[in-house]
Amino acid sequence: MEEYHNGSEGSFNSEEADSVVKECIESVIGGDDYNQSQVNKWTAGIVERCLTQLVKQGKPYKYMVTCAVMQKTGAGLHTANSCFWDTALDGSCTVRWENRTMYCVVSVFAVAVA
Repeated sequence: MEEYHNGSEGSFNSEEADSVVKECIESVIGGDDYNQSQVNKWTAGIVERCLTQLVKQGKPYKYMVTCAVMQKTGAGLHTANSCFWDTALDGSCTVRWENRTMYCVVSVFAVAVA
């Protein structure tokens, strides 16, 4: 994700978004073990918290956030995304977080508001 001019003013800072997402995941899931009955609550909480924290930064972006939580069972998981946008301003970041019982994959897409 480094191709999105992370340091330039006016462009999407994926490193900053990455740290926001990690904090949000930690605050929602923390040290919990995987529990199927909690997954809907966790994913909704992570998405809402990420959106709230990103919007609080006051940057001129529309954000889209996706979240997937998966139990660790040894199965494979592959994700991909593709975007057609202005790479000088728009950007994305994907965070893969895990603990001993689950994976959480969160993607943030930021589209500049002209």
